Amino acid sequence: MLGRVLANTGVMLGGRIGNAVLSLSYLAVAARALDVRSVGVLVLINAFAQLVGEVVKFNSWQTVLHYGADALERGDTPGFQQVVRFTLFLDVLSSFGGIAIAIAAALIFGAQLGWTSADSPAAAFYCLSIALMVPATPIGLLRLFNRFDFMTAQAPIQSGVRLAGSLAAWALAPSLTAFLLIWAAGTAIAFLYLAWVSLREMRRRGLTTGFRLAGPMTRGLPGAWRFAWATNAASSLDVAFTHAITLVVGALVGPAPAALWRIGRQVADALGKPAKLLVPALYPELARLRVTEGERAMRKLALQVGVLGGGVGTVLLVATAVAGRPLLTLVMGPAFADAAGVMVWQVAAAVIGIWALPLEPMLVSLGRPGDAVKVRIVVAAALLAALPWLVKAFGPTGAGAGLVVAMAALAIGMFFMLQRRKGPAPDASCPLAAPLAAMSIADEIEIEKMACVTAPVRAKGGPQ
Repeated sequence: MLGRVLANTGVMLGGRIGNAVLSLSYLAVAARALDVRSVGVLVLINAFAQLVGEVVKFNSWQTVLHYGADALERGDTPGFQQVVRFTLFLDVLSSFGGIAIAIAAALIFGAQLGWTSADSPAAAFYCLSIALMVPATPIGLLRLFNRFDFMTAQAPIQSGVRLAGSLAAWALAPSLTAFLLIWAAGTAIAFLYLAWVSLREMRRRGLTTGFRLAGPMTRGLPGAWRFAWATNAASSLDVAFTHAITLVVGALVGPAPAALWRIGRQVADALGKPAKLLVPALYPELARLRVTEGERAMRKLALQVGVLGGGVGTVLLVATAVAGRPLLTLVMGPAFADAAGVMVWQVAAAVIGIWALPLEPMLVSLGRPGDAVKVRIVVAAALLAALPWLVKAFGPTGAGAGLVVAMAALAIGMFFMLQRRKGPAPDASCPLAAPLAAMSIADEIEIEKMACVTAPVRAKGGPQ
């Protein structure tokens, strides 16, 4: 299992290294084609659209993995199609809701979000791309099918389109509106690619035969709505650690400091990406282990991934502290060199998250996303409460320090949640009662309803 996680991570790493270069390149083009304030408005509008999109969208790729792995293991094609039907419904529903909310907020509250009323129409138009920002069901399908090679191409495609368009705009007629259109075009093309390859993979496995958009969605999927809402809440709360900080910095101290924060974040994300790529490779393996070998094997794999990722992240933190300022000056220009200090804080926060990265996937894969949500609610509320004071007193550096403390608190909370025993004592009338009663906490297999009802049956011809 660890070998497959590392192999899939290697595939994604190759694509993400290329994407990191491309994304920094198109951001660098924007930095040189526009002034610092315009770059700040550009990243604020993008952060706002991503914020709304991630708050309203269901993380339905996790639902695909959680319930789809069971159906594939049993060879239940209609059951698998039902899972896909349900997640597609979630994606469409949340997309329409997100677009409506974002357009209204961009037009009404634009001045409070860091841009002027003259920028609001362009911001509202850009919010249409929310529907295409998170292709959750295609991502879940490709992860479940172990096609990380196809999934990895999405980000470089998006960044490549943005870079080509940015270079053209820089040469012809650089403007904020032009760059917003180019960024939206990159999002749309990458979405279409991912939808196409995921559909092709379903067809290749014979999983589209008899598929209908109309039909039952959650029948026979115990706790499906609860699981979907819980993973949506966990994803929504995660924006407190990403896009919300960018918007708070822009609203309190202006677009230029927000641009410095976003530039630092871009570099920090690029440096931390190799270790973070272990997470998407980890989820499908945990889903398979849950239905085949149980929690002991899941914990062993999670520990291996955490130690490996944390070691890589620590090395990258040292590299950032030494070479951050020269790198920013070289890539973005001297005007953005001041982002180096806050970037070190951002990378430090990312490294803490990398050490703890298997904890939340473990909780979700065990059918306990609600526990992860509880921790995120407490930590996100504390961070958002302290953030205005930190930003006003210390600027972007204060936001960076607050992010480090928040990530440490998040890691500690997830760890303690994972140690808690979950679920009632097994029913003696259930055939699984005796083995379950003999298990330690480390061996406990998470069962969402009744073990007799939901325990999967091992079938031949599982997912390859």
